[in-house]
Amino acid sequence: MGFQNSHSGADIAEISKGRVSEDPTGLEMDERDRDLLQRQRELEDLDDNTKVNWEMIKKLTVCGVAFLNDAYDMFAINIVAMILGFVYYHDAEGAAQNTVPKKWDTLIKIAVQIGCLLGQLVLGRLGDKVGRTTVYAASLMIAIITTIASAFSNSMVKGFNVFIVLFIWRVLLGFGIGGDYPLTATIVSEYASPKRRGMFISAVFSCQGFGNVLAPIVGIIVTACFKSGIGNDVRNLDYVWRLIIGLGCLPGVATLYWRLTMEDSKRYQMETAKAAAANADEDMLREKLLAKQPRFEGKSDEESSAESPKEVIDAALGEERPRRAKTFSQYFREWRHLKVLLGTSIAWFALDVAFYGINLNSSIVIEAIGFAGNIHEDKPSHFITRNCLGSIIINILGSVPGYWITVFTIEKLGRKTIQLMGFGMLTILYIVLGFAYHKILDKSVAGFIVLFTLAQLFQNFGPNVTTFVIPGEVFPTRFRSTAHGISAAAGKLGAIVAQGGFMQLKDRGGKNQFIDHLLEIFALFMLIGFFVTFWIPESKGKTLEEICDEREEYY
Repeated sequence: MGFQNSHSGADIAEISKGRVSEDPTGLEMDERDRDLLQRQRELEDLDDNTKVNWEMIKKLTVCGVAFLNDAYDMFAINIVAMILGFVYYHDAEGAAQNTVPKKWDTLIKIAVQIGCLLGQLVLGRLGDKVGRTTVYAASLMIAIITTIASAFSNSMVKGFNVFIVLFIWRVLLGFGIGGDYPLTATIVSEYASPKRRGMFISAVFSCQGFGNVLAPIVGIIVTACFKSGIGNDVRNLDYVWRLIIGLGCLPGVATLYWRLTMEDSKRYQMETAKAAAANADEDMLREKLLAKQPRFEGKSDEESSAESPKEVIDAALGEERPRRAKTFSQYFREWRHLKVLLGTSIAWFALDVAFYGINLNSSIVIEAIGFAGNIHEDKPSHFITRNCLGSIIINILGSVPGYWITVFTIEKLGRKTIQLMGFGMLTILYIVLGFAYHKILDKSVAGFIVLFTLAQLFQNFGPNVTTFVIPGEVFPTRFRSTAHGISAAAGKLGAIVAQGGFMQLKDRGGKNQFIDHLLEIFALFMLIGFFVTFWIPESKGKTLEEICDEREEYY
């Protein structure tokens, strides 16, 4: 079965004859199409027999914990950056007191995003080449080791200061985290049935919301444990930020064994076997035909050239040559496939410009609504606790509900509908928040909180979830992890552009005076995301093979 040519041992005359048989309906069809039909039936049976059992629950738990862990590691840096200001700049003068300089603040916040971008590209590709679960386990081990190393970052006697050392380790941490994006989405999509696939993928990704809340909770607890010591010497906060980072390895350690013992899905195993057979079939056929060709002895060079074995074989095979799997470049060279990859990538890039621009700098919003306190006058433990509470409130009000509304509606509304709705609402909300930023804050802080909460809600009941779900479904199995990695890397490029570019403008004209214009810029990116979504197919209720016509994968 599969794409093996049953006539590979025949001579040229026999091979060049058409291979025709009948399907169950009595219609004539190419034997290659019978192979394809048989394979599709096998995959349909696999989908029909997919049930929620202990193995499925275990895999979903492992994948969910992965995103809780990743979100914790990524967004705990908000709290850590604030604490580092008290530790290393408590004796600075004026406005610089207790505040990490902008260059170092940007460096440590952008580090994970740089690493993620590289990890998504490299580990995503390896997921298709080596196997999903093998690379998935390796990415976690990288993350655990680098998390612990990050917690022990310190200035060198001669050379890098603590911020550069922390940056290096967090880039490597990001590399491990980056692999979780394409591999988690691919693993879940290939294990789940069509009716629940979107719900399962979005549920796994929505655990990121719990990680966003867990980081400030841990920050409050650890700060409280050292409260008296901090009161005596602010430098005791050095223990606090190291513990906050270091504790981020615990969820990964707890699930490491399960990751190491996971197996690749039957769909992936079948696909790799069939693709290898399809590519090997023509090569084998050519070798056998070549062995039957005359040696061209006694003929001139011109005659030999005119009757080269390659030309004879190509003519003999004609249209009856066996199917051969397309390479990645061959597949995406065609616009109908490329536009899907561009759609998922540009949409994710546009979303993350705003998502990380805001969420990596949540202290700005907390300060804007007057919840942060005074960094120069408040006790350090009190200031840190208030900011952590503010972060928890923001996430609980908007982010976490948005994630889970998507989980429970994605199979009814569809991925494309939710993404269009999310981008559309975010465009409107960022326009309102941007052009009326100071007026709203001056007249009603509560009104600003409501609008900002709605923006957080529609980020997650919208493109933040769907940009993760869709690339896990709309690409062929052989390229799924690679294409998802490219899409995710485009998102991280957006995060880097936001943090390393746009957020450097926030103090233009005075402290946080350019925030309104940044929100206006974010609105433009939301509009871009809205329009490129039309390049993406709707995958609701379809099998993975229906979404990507499998005949398009071969030539």
